[in-house]
Amino acid sequence: MTVKNIKTHFAPELHIPNGTFSIDFYAKLGATENFCLRNDDGSIHVAELDIDGAIFHVHETMRWFNALEPITAKGVTSVIGLFVSDVDKVMYSAIQAGATEINPAKDHDYGYRQGMFKDPFGHYWQIQKKI
Repeated sequence: MTVKNIKTHFAPELHIPNGTFSIDFYAKLGATENFCLRNDDGSIHVAELDIDGAIFHVHETMRWFNALEPITAKGVTSVIGLFVSDVDKVMYSAIQAGATEINPAKDHDYGYRQGMFKDPFGHYWQIQKKI
């Protein structure tokens, strides 16, 4: 059996604090929710989101393998690099949705326009495009 139209890609899993009921920030950033599984109390267990074909998951922390989200870890646990066509637009949308700007968008000598923000759950996002 041959599987067609499958291509390799990353799908990062961003951990969020247990007991999180809203991930509206990501919708305001432009993400589409593919699915969201909730716990009995209505809190989010795992959700799959998509920003223009870039799939990622948000998942409550799983203590069985010592997974931490940035707030509990008291630091940066990863940087999510997202390539987009309009860095400034995405940065603006993120800040308006509640993100904290870390680095404003600017052109770099190595041929990228990049800006960085921290989302409300403490995840760092590097928004970028090749120029």
